[in-house]
Amino acid sequence: MAEKKAPPRTKIRTNGRTCKGWGLLAVCEVFAYLYNPNHIKTLPMARKKIAVLTGAGVSAESGISTFRDNDGLWENFDPYEVASIDGWLKDPGKMLTFYNHMRTHVRDAKPNAAHKAIADMEKDYDVHVITQNVDNLHERAGSTKVLHLHGEVTKVRPERGVYDRTYSEAEVFDIGYSEVNLGDKAPNGEQLRPHIVWFGEAVPNIEKAADIVSAADVLLIVGTSLSVYPAAGLYRYAGNDTPIFIIDPKDLPVADRRIHHIKEVATKGMEEFLLCLETL
Repeated sequence: MAEKKAPPRTKIRTNGRTCKGWGLLAVCEVFAYLYNPNHIKTLPMARKKIAVLTGAGVSAESGISTFRDNDGLWENFDPYEVASIDGWLKDPGKMLTFYNHMRTHVRDAKPNAAHKAIADMEKDYDVHVITQNVDNLHERAGSTKVLHLHGEVTKVRPERGVYDRTYSEAEVFDIGYSEVNLGDKAPNGEQLRPHIVWFGEAVPNIEKAADIVSAADVLLIVGTSLSVYPAAGLYRYAGNDTPIFIIDPKDLPVADRRIHHIKEVATKGMEEFLLCLETL
């Protein structure tokens, strides 16, 4: 039986590099592609990470007032009677009534141009939203990565359950815009309460938020006066060279060389920010 001869060795020259051997044509083509400057330009680039911290100001233009405004939903309520754990322990019925009204307000509100501009950034950037707001307007505008620091008004959990021990959300569920009243029980038999972080309670998601900020290439803060802690301190986790843009019509209580203050309401401020973003 005749001995098979090996195929002749080939020399393929691509962009100044010589590939020797058998069956290496595909490898050489890869080298040719990778070392061709024209092709390198077409390789996918990592998208910039933008962390967006939002507060009440971004939803104010949608008609959702805050307790600092002393109008609208808050006009007839003492904030500390309906937004603190002490208020819940004192009069849970009053607090349930208040948050039933709040769900109705959120249901009737619509995302504004600022919410939509933040969501639209996902087309070109890796955007993570960290919000102090308990409404769902970011999600309804199209944002897909939203971390709620202070809970969500459309969700409830047992008054006492696994969340209180481990912050697990296994017993948290969405009720949409439905009412919750005294006597409405969770599956574990406990009274249902709003899934809200009240004054006097810990903020379980603050560490996740700090991680998001520290990994960001750009930090955008919209509609918050940086006066409610611990959220107000999150900007300090941004890298030393990370640009920070703050959109708020009021003077800032902080001074930092990294901060660019856009002194506008959220909708107009987002227009200016997007122009700045193109230059980074």
